[in-house]
This record gives sequence, C-alpha cells and structure tokens, in this order.
Amino acid sequence: MGKRILAIDDNPAILDILNEILSFEGYEVVTISDGRKVFDTVEKMHPDLILLDVMLDDLDGREICRALKKNRFFSDIPVIMISATHDLMSLLNQPGAPDDFIAKPFDIYYLISKVNHQLAA
Repeated sequence: MGKRILAIDDNPAILDILNEILSFEGYEVVTISDGRKVFDTVEKMHPDLILLDVMLDDLDGREICRALKKNRFFSDIPVIMISATHDLMSLLNQPGAPDDFIAKPFDIYYLISKVNHQLAA
C-alpha cells in the first residue's frame, strides 16, 4: 500500500485530477470538498501528506493549515497549499505555515515533484 494523501478542494474537477494523477503514482488518495470534515478525516486516515486548497467554499484553507500545525497530533503532517493566489510564498516562513505551495493551474510533473519531495523528507 502506498503512502496516504488527503486532498481538500471545493472543486470536484480538481479533486478528480489530483486523485487520478496521484493514484497513478501509487499513492492512496482520499478527497474531500468540505473543510469542516478535515480534522475528522485526518484523525481517521492518518495521512502522510495533505494537499489543501486556500479558498474553500466554507472555510479558509490557511486557517485550517494553522490549526493543523498547532495540533500536536497533526503538526508533523506535511501540508502543501494549492491556490490560484500566487502571493502565498511569503507565508511559508510564518508560524503555522504550510510546508510548501503550488500555484494553480499546476503542471502535473511539478505537482508530482513537490509531493515526492515532501514525502521523502
């Protein structure tokens, strides 16, 4: 069984693409579109990596990331934020920041490279 990745995005097409790409790479992928389900899903799934959209319909992905990083049970899980907002690189060195950032639209090989890098660390 491959490493587990949790992908959170409010766009079903993005979730389908992430699932297809990462499953093909041998990862076990779980997708959710409701930000309110993140903590329950993380607790049940114990993902090795989280891909998290910044702008969710119901919540701000940056707030979810900060809450994950403050939680002693989840703080070691790498989080890659995905967003069409290109100015988030400055957030990477702040408390509760994601471990990396990918801008939408993303290149498939760039996504795979970033995921592999975080999972190899």
